[in-house]
Amino acid sequence: MDIKYFGRSSFLIKTKKGATLVTDPFDPKFINMKFPRTEADVVTISHHHPDHDFLSQISGRPLIVDWPGQFEKKGIRIAGFKSYHDKQKGADRGENILFKIEDDVTLLHCGDLGVIPDDSFLDEIGEVDILMVPVGGHYTIDSSEALELVKKIEPSIVIPMHYHYTGDAENKLEPVENFLKKIGAENAVPIAKLTVKKEDLGEEMKVVVLETIA
Repeated sequence: MDIKYFGRSSFLIKTKKGATLVTDPFDPKFINMKFPRTEADVVTISHHHPDHDFLSQISGRPLIVDWPGQFEKKGIRIAGFKSYHDKQKGADRGENILFKIEDDVTLLHCGDLGVIPDDSFLDEIGEVDILMVPVGGHYTIDSSEALELVKKIEPSIVIPMHYHYTGDAENKLEPVENFLKKIGAENAVPIAKLTVKKEDLGEEMKVVVLETIA
């Protein structure tokens, strides 16, 4: 599996079988960040806000997955789990969907998760090799809550997302450095692409910060 980062909560994922998946494509005008035209077989949308559901830059004939359930296309197996964008069971910002993506490794994309799920919910999701977790707070769980979730799930690889970036006019989100310090990965150097094979996963958890490719 190859993983690249567009920014916010959007990733480009290429599976071992050659399929392409994009998570949460964002409207460039909404967050002042470029989003390149991209072809995809599957697009997952955690919730319908402009920084997560912008489809006009996606070409091809992708399967659009924006609700809970089981899905499959070109060997990509996807399971969606309903959660909330806030701590008031959706009363403030609505629902959010976590997507578990299975290839030769299992990946969990948390979308704009606003509250830490309980243990029974996490048991239903099952084993996770790669966790994509929001760490910026304000709209999502913050860096401390993200650390708590990591400890509950115990993935092999953690990829932080949805944090403050240069050019963010609102400046309401925490920088990724807050999370890195709390998880003990202050020296993590951003990389352009992460390539993961099941046989390469180690017992020691690794935190990976990805550069934006837009």
